[in-house]
Amino acid sequence: MQSSDAKQQSANRTYRFAVITMSDKGSRGEREDTSGKSLIQLFVDRGYELCHYSVIPDQVPFIVETALEAIENDKADLVITTGGTGVSPSDVTPEAMDQVIEREVPGISEAMRAASIAVTPYAVVSRGRSGIRGESLIINLPGSKKAALENIAVILPALNHALEKIKGSTSDCGQ
Repeated sequence: MQSSDAKQQSANRTYRFAVITMSDKGSRGEREDTSGKSLIQLFVDRGYELCHYSVIPDQVPFIVETALEAIENDKADLVITTGGTGVSPSDVTPEAMDQVIEREVPGISEAMRAASIAVTPYAVVSRGRSGIRGESLIINLPGSKKAALENIAVILPALNHALEKIKGSTSDCGQ
């Protein structure tokens, strides 16, 4: 059983997060990144500390390099990507995750897709993935602001628990 001091320390922990938006148009300044900015506001309001934000092209090398930079250099506990999860030829975020994710956490993406299908039939073509690299959790979200916020809302209740466990918490998982 976890001591009350350990529980309090865990409850007071501030997690560092990164938001990476994949958008060819956004990276060229032709489109505003509304999804990334909305996610930043959501997590800052929840007490997380922003350590990295970027808008990059939908290209595997940029995605891999940026995700690794956020994890290794910026020490992000949570890396949220938005965009590039569909089935168009330029949607390559899942392929980039092959080089980033060490351990899959499929339940996160499955829960988001299951909730999304109730909102739109287009959710069936979402290929977003979730997983762990080192002690960082990576979550791929759709590119639209509406879909990104709907998807992240599904997993928010379990997010701190997941981050605590990734960091090595030995507390009981029962509620």
